[in-house]
Amino acid sequence: MAILELHDVKKYFGDKQVLNGLNFEVPEGSIFGFVGENDAGKTTTMKMILGLETIDSGEILVDGQRVHYGNSAINREIGYLPDVPEYYGYMNPTEYLKLCGRLTGIPKGELSDRITKMLKTVDLPINKRRIHGFSRGMKQRLGIAQALLNRPRLLICDEPTSALDPIGRSEFLSLLASLRDETTIVFSTHILNDVERISDHVGILHAGFLKANDSLSNLKEQYAKPQIVLKFNSSTSAQIAAKVLDAILNDKQVILNYLGDYQPAAEKVMQTLLDRHLMPVSINSLETSLEDIFMEVTS
Repeated sequence: MAILELHDVKKYFGDKQVLNGLNFEVPEGSIFGFVGENDAGKTTTMKMILGLETIDSGEILVDGQRVHYGNSAINREIGYLPDVPEYYGYMNPTEYLKLCGRLTGIPKGELSDRITKMLKTVDLPINKRRIHGFSRGMKQRLGIAQALLNRPRLLICDEPTSALDPIGRSEFLSLLASLRDETTIVFSTHILNDVERISDHVGILHAGFLKANDSLSNLKEQYAKPQIVLKFNSSTSAQIAAKVLDAILNDKQVILNYLGDYQPAAEKVMQTLLDRHLMPVSINSLETSLEDIFMEVTS
């Protein structure tokens, strides 16, 4: 079942068409990575899903209900985390979440327990430390707590890791992955490694067109170009091997594509090399990455 559906969605800014008939669904319970270059139209799409931007044609459905600009009752089912969330810096996390809970109508008797649970979920201390002293990573985790406070069925994250350092990114992605059983997650990014790490479904947006949309495993199978990577002790040996195998040379590495199963392909390569008294230091398979797929569908 799809929690989110986009049907032939188009968007113009003046004479420029920025979204060209988007059609995709997000399965309930999935983590959907929405990837594309900067200015591909990801943020515009996110805003339309939230009812914060007009839809020029087509329709967006969340849990079967149509999204309307500026007045979407379904927003009570959606949590939202922008790329750089804004806070009242003089508040502590508990005070801020209490304010958010009151604004969204969470019953007073439930609010304190929900706040305690959310702060524990995102690994933030329950103390009086002011938000203005938080790191970017801590602010993103607080943003997740706020977005989950109303127990949404859909969590929208727009470029959530773009401002984080490597450690903060890793911690934040682990947090998102841990929420898989609690809600459906859609997050946009141009960082392909982030998507490949935690997503099970992927949509690739390029110049306003959806170039690919499927489970990550299906995309890797569809665009599979498995490779064998050989490492040699010397550049000379690598050069000879590359010529013999008609392969790509990269310093002391030799890279070649293969068809079928890895084991028989590797055995054939090794026999060819041994016949010429060439012995690599190592031989490994290199699977198709999301970056490989992205480059192919957007070229």
